[in-house]
Amino acid sequence: MHVPDGFINAPVSVAAGVVAVAAVGVSLRGARRELGGPSQAEGSGGERTAPLAGLVAAFVFAVQMLNFPVAAGTSGHLLGGALAAILVGPYTGVLCVSVVLLMQGILFADGGLTALGVNITVMGGVTVVVAYAIFRGLLKVLPPTRRSVTAAAFTGALVSVPAAAAAFTAVYAVGGTTDVPLAKVLTAMVGVHVLIGIGEAAITAATVGAVIAVRPDLVHGARGLHTPLKLRVGGELVDAPAAEAPAPAAHRSTRKFWLTGLVTALVLAGFVSFYASASPDGLEKVAADKGIDAKVEDHAAAGSPLADYGVKDVEDPRLSGGLAGVIGVGATVAVGTGIFITVSRRRRSDELTAASTAPPAAG
Repeated sequence: MHVPDGFINAPVSVAAGVVAVAAVGVSLRGARRELGGPSQAEGSGGERTAPLAGLVAAFVFAVQMLNFPVAAGTSGHLLGGALAAILVGPYTGVLCVSVVLLMQGILFADGGLTALGVNITVMGGVTVVVAYAIFRGLLKVLPPTRRSVTAAAFTGALVSVPAAAAAFTAVYAVGGTTDVPLAKVLTAMVGVHVLIGIGEAAITAATVGAVIAVRPDLVHGARGLHTPLKLRVGGELVDAPAAEAPAPAAHRSTRKFWLTGLVTALVLAGFVSFYASASPDGLEKVAADKGIDAKVEDHAAAGSPLADYGVKDVEDPRLSGGLAGVIGVGATVAVGTGIFITVSRRRRSDELTAASTAPPAAG
């Protein structure tokens, strides 16, 4: 659903850019708490979660290269807002998707640069807000189990995609550059993106379930799943005696998990992406069918050595696409990790400053 240049007029693109900047600013502040975490015992210290957030951004980039068929002549791909929000938190999730969109726009000419604000608002903001609100709402009424987390992740991801499609249609209704029947555009966009949402939901649930199976302590949305063991004594349920506490999760290394995730992302982008569907995605198909793309503009980075996910002057398409995918994953994990480390260190700096300026406790 990468909106190219020329779909939305300049005033609305600027307004969307302002909204996107505000969303990123709020997310930077919120991500300090998520990356620092409420408790080191929960294994969420910034020195651990910042690289993991960078990995999530790289994984979203890799999976977005895997277009899957959803209808005759139409494909879809992961948007990633739901997945990122559940794994690392909603504020950090917005930043993850924003980093991915920035890398795609600058390096691969995917998604217009003047439309970057629209893409961040729709693909980052709307998907995260909708998916995480549904996810948290379901967890309040479902049993506190891992299966519930997976089911809530599936539902949140499923709804977030057509919600993003509806949000794009609303933006287009205000600032579209062509005169098209908006009711038909809305019906087509939401209809095809419901199908894409099923794929998004399946990928999100499978990924969240896989991570929970091996490292539930690393899933932001799975915190607080553990409930005390109950024993029936004299006909009444009472809390069982606490077992000896295990080693804090913060002491468990994440290096093996991080390396496994990075290798997975590299394999997906560098090899599996060659077998992705070549059909236009949902937005491209609707745009062509309804005439939304009548005034589409050439991308400012169309001459990039990596434009269209291929390495310039490399003739073999498999090698060209694979190298581009590997470079994209590497660039995304590097930029994302750098940003998240900076954010987490800023939190620690603020805490140290506050502690040093706090008045001494009365003796």
